[in-house]
Amino acid sequence: MVFFWFRRDLRLQDNVALFHALIENAEVVPVFIFDDQILSELPKDDARIGFIYDTLKELDQQLKSLGSSLLIKKGSPSDVWAKLFEEYAFSALYYNIDYEPYATQRDAQIQKFLESKQVLVQAFKDQVIFDTNQVVKDDGLPYTVFTPYKNKWLKKLKPDKDLKQYDVDQKHGSFYQFYAAFPTLNSLGFTLSTIKVKPYNLEYLNVYDQIRDAPFDDKTTYLSPHLRFGLLSSRSMVKKALASNATFLIELIWREFFMQILYHFPKVVTQNFKQKYDAVPWRNNEQEFERWCTGNTGYPMVDAGMRQLNTTGYMHNRVRMITAGFLCKHLLIDWRWGEAYFAKKLLDYDLSANNGNWQWAAGTGCDAAPYFRVFNPTAQQQKFDKDARYIRRWVSEFDTLDYALPMVDHKIARERAINTYKTALQS
Repeated sequence: MVFFWFRRDLRLQDNVALFHALIENAEVVPVFIFDDQILSELPKDDARIGFIYDTLKELDQQLKSLGSSLLIKKGSPSDVWAKLFEEYAFSALYYNIDYEPYATQRDAQIQKFLESKQVLVQAFKDQVIFDTNQVVKDDGLPYTVFTPYKNKWLKKLKPDKDLKQYDVDQKHGSFYQFYAAFPTLNSLGFTLSTIKVKPYNLEYLNVYDQIRDAPFDDKTTYLSPHLRFGLLSSRSMVKKALASNATFLIELIWREFFMQILYHFPKVVTQNFKQKYDAVPWRNNEQEFERWCTGNTGYPMVDAGMRQLNTTGYMHNRVRMITAGFLCKHLLIDWRWGEAYFAKKLLDYDLSANNGNWQWAAGTGCDAAPYFRVFNPTAQQQKFDKDARYIRRWVSEFDTLDYALPMVDHKIARERAINTYKTALQS
């Protein structure tokens, strides 16, 4: 008997570690662990937990149709695996690699324990096309600028090899035949949220480059939560991108770029990638931060984006850039405040991408926007929502006297930001 551990790969098909577990063993027990360390930081009605729960329930139904089940556990993963070994004395554990700092530390601890019990631990690359050290500079150091990373990534890609599909259909009989009752969401300590993850939509992928900056049209793929939790494989998405849209492919490469930055430079979780930006004296006005959070800045594009986020858990990518830049540059509020708020609200929250994009907006990250680039939210509105259709969807009082006046003047805020950054960097 061996175990397969579902993590960021909530699917049976095209799942590398699951494929290997099934073809190499006769009895595979699939398990998912609700990690208390992660859950303790979330509200009881967190929409992402509801999405994961529903996805796991579908997986369990698929497994039950094959005479097997999904074993659901909750607690500290280290404690769970110790108890599972006592109960089952399994011979191997298979899982796909997670590159986040907490995950790598957790997995190393569990591997050390299991190997002390003579359990074989098998970890596989699945959520990325290229692993942490597969796309590096000629001297072996990691890239910190996107364009050369992208160029090396594209040069290295061999679709027949790197985008191979891992079909497990013929090996479904290798699942351990058992029945496990599926827990209720309430028994796990959570309740259903009114916010729901939308189905993904690839209908407009061929024109992705033409429509991706139009927030009102709502022709986004809504793919990111599904990719984040592994309902689809990265290989299948890159394959679609190669066949349909080069710009969409570049977005997928950005995803891997930020993952390898986080892996090689874990300090970015709490620190500026560029240490010299530690000297920037953030204003961190709590009342101004609250107005930004609630979408009451008096800048319609910013307010629409924040209200969309608070209501739905989504925010259009172009608008994310505008809202983040406004917080860091116009209000001079530490990017970590905004990053933490997005982490609580975004249905597609991914530490590496969220951190990378916030540091890009603040100018503190690798390959970041220069500090003197300060987006004008009004100009952005004229460019991407000139008829204010997106704004009116989310800011109901936009056309009335009740709408807030701008909390800062753009010209004054821009000059303040540039002078603050410049002075800090010269000190």
